[in-house]
Amino acid sequence: MIRRFGEPALAGQTYQMRAGVYALLPLGRSLLVTYQSRPISELQLPGGGVDPGESPLAALHREAMEETGWKIAPIRRVGAFRRFTFMPDYDIWAEKICHIYLCQPIRQLRQPSEPYHTVEFIPIDKAPKMLGNTGDRYFASLL
Repeated sequence: MIRRFGEPALAGQTYQMRAGVYALLPLGRSLLVTYQSRPISELQLPGGGVDPGESPLAALHREAMEETGWKIAPIRRVGAFRRFTFMPDYDIWAEKICHIYLCQPIRQLRQPSEPYHTVEFIPIDKAPKMLGNTGDRYFASLL
C-alpha cells in the first residue's frame, strides 16, 4: 500500500489514475523548485505525468526541463505517495501516484517552457513548510 497524503477520496467521486514523477533537486543549501502561478499559486517539486508509452525516467527528464529548463541527473528513487485531487489544468479528478526521485541539478539550459512556471530556490530547511502539498513537504523533510 502506498502512503496517502492530503484529503481522502470523496465518496461517490470517480477518479482517473495518474502516474507522475517528481524531482527533489538540492543545490547547496537550497532546493530548486517550480512556482506555478496558475491555476493555483503554489511552490511544487518539478515533475508531472508519465505519458502513455513513456518510461518514468524519460518523463522525469522531460518534466524537469519543461518546468525548470534545467538538465538533471537522477540519483535514486526515494519513494512514492498517492493523493486524491482535482486537476483544474485537465478538468479531472485524479488519484495521483507520485514517484519521488532524488536528482542532481546539472545546469539550466533555458527558461521553463511550461506556461505559468518559474524557477525558485528555497532554503532546504524551510522547504517542508513552503511546498504546496503534504506529500512534497514530507519528502523534502527527508533531505
